[in-house]
Amino acid sequence: MKEFENTAPDLDHLESILGYKFIDRVLLERAVTHRSWAHENVAPGDEEGARKLHNESLEFLGDSVLGLVVANYLCESYPAGSEGELSRMKHRLVSAPTLAKASRALDLGQFLRFGRGEEKSGGRQKNALLADVFEAVTGAIFRDGGLVAATAFVAHALQDELQCADPLAAAQADYKTMLQEKLQAERRHAPRYSVIETEGPPHRRTFHVEVSWDNGSIQGAGHSIKSAEAAAAKAALQIMQMEEAEDSSLGQSESAV
Repeated sequence: MKEFENTAPDLDHLESILGYKFIDRVLLERAVTHRSWAHENVAPGDEEGARKLHNESLEFLGDSVLGLVVANYLCESYPAGSEGELSRMKHRLVSAPTLAKASRALDLGQFLRFGRGEEKSGGRQKNALLADVFEAVTGAIFRDGGLVAATAFVAHALQDELQCADPLAAAQADYKTMLQEKLQAERRHAPRYSVIETEGPPHRRTFHVEVSWDNGSIQGAGHSIKSAEAAAAKAALQIMQMEEAEDSSLGQSESAV
């Protein structure tokens, strides 16, 4: 293994910002370490060594912890909320744009450890990476202090967003918004909608709309253009979720080989 570069973050300062003091500071240092830094500081080809240094497993854990904490908050705050309202509120609260905003408010970008290439490409300003480090820090706090500590951190870091969440706003959020936000968070082109067919009598028309994005397209139908667009966006999100699940399974299979 190569000797590590002297790029250790100021953990005292970071802990004061997070409002949490770690028992095991290695977890915190790992939470702010990007894979590009890890790969530059281990022997070439040492994937296992790199995985022990970077934050991707903590990011994976933090994503689940965030989902649980936010879902519990919403169930307690809106006991009469429908499953759809709660799901849409949760989606917005744990979305990459929301987490990136919270990450910027905590100034987490200044603590990230990047490899030279990622540093030069402006990684500290990328929404996706800022959202990732927020999840990784959440996962690290959970590992170090348990669910109570993680809940306190999320309540502190997402305080404004949690207070602004409400069923009315959730009811107004539709699948088009969710698709737009997902593609934006992944730095992909915005979706494009087009009416491809209209059928039925004037009083009972059915519209068929196609939504297309950078690497796919799918159709949806409804009795108005708006409802057809929403149906198409919903189908697009389902496709993306299936593709992500397949990629994750493939990645795990390859790692096991």
